[in-house]
Amino acid sequence: MPKEKAIRELEDLPGIGPTSAEKLRAAGIDTLDKVAVAFPSNISEISGISQDKAKEAITAAREATTISYETAATLLKRREAIGRISTGSKDLDDLIGGGVETDAITEVYGRFASGKSQIGFQLSVNVQLPLKKGGLDGGVLFLDTEGTFRPERIVSIAKKAGLDQEKVIENIVVIRAMTTEQQMLTLERADKLIQERNIKLIVVDSLTSLFRAEYLGRGALNERQQKLNSHIRRLAILSNKYNLAVYVTNQVMDNPGMMFGDPTTPIGGNILAHAATTMLYIRKSKEEKRIVRLVDSPNMPEGECVIKITPDGIV
Repeated sequence: MPKEKAIRELEDLPGIGPTSAEKLRAAGIDTLDKVAVAFPSNISEISGISQDKAKEAITAAREATTISYETAATLLKRREAIGRISTGSKDLDDLIGGGVETDAITEVYGRFASGKSQIGFQLSVNVQLPLKKGGLDGGVLFLDTEGTFRPERIVSIAKKAGLDQEKVIENIVVIRAMTTEQQMLTLERADKLIQERNIKLIVVDSLTSLFRAEYLGRGALNERQQKLNSHIRRLAILSNKYNLAVYVTNQVMDNPGMMFGDPTTPIGGNILAHAATTMLYIRKSKEEKRIVRLVDSPNMPEGECVIKITPDGIV
């Protein structure tokens, strides 16, 4: 009797050939999990196969997929391995629970020149500090989508921290993405780089600018959100897989529906809001001061603190 073929891809499902699989992927049904929870009528309509064949494919997908689980005790033990990177400000560290966490996405949004990139520079230096000094002894992958990366800022911050400036800048891998495709491919191919360079922090500055520029108008909104969702999911996977921290900056817009209060709203909508573990809003105050508000966190209450951005970094 021939050995039954293992089901790993859409093409392995009964009744689903290469053409049908391509149609499903184009419609966003690109994994066995998505087939397993789909309606037969939907699979049939998209792929062009009969509903009976669709039911067969769905049944096979359900049998081929598994749901992993763990107890809260196991999860607690795993969270003991979570690291934190100091922001350079004790007040800001306290606000977010001790620093920027690994196995998490931290989003900071604010207007132009509010200090989002400066926090990214500070974290890029601090992650290279020893554990006992608020670092993770690791390297950095800095994905620059706006041309904001400035090595001279890194050098001045490293000098203030008492670190070898040449080693610090050597430990930061900078990739200048000019298109959303380059931005997404950087993360799709990042596994080898992360392991070879001991990357413990990924900075994306900014996460949304290229998506916003390339996908204009309401007609392109759906495609933009789908690609942005895929990009954020990849960040979350890398963060979890390698227990590294992810820091992303985000642009803002004014919400015309806001009658009272601050109308500043982050780009990306619910997709980014739900994906980020910690959300911070930063705005200018007097002189070098910035006000940072904790908007969302799974374990810390909302609050605010004041930081100062100086030539030597954040204090």
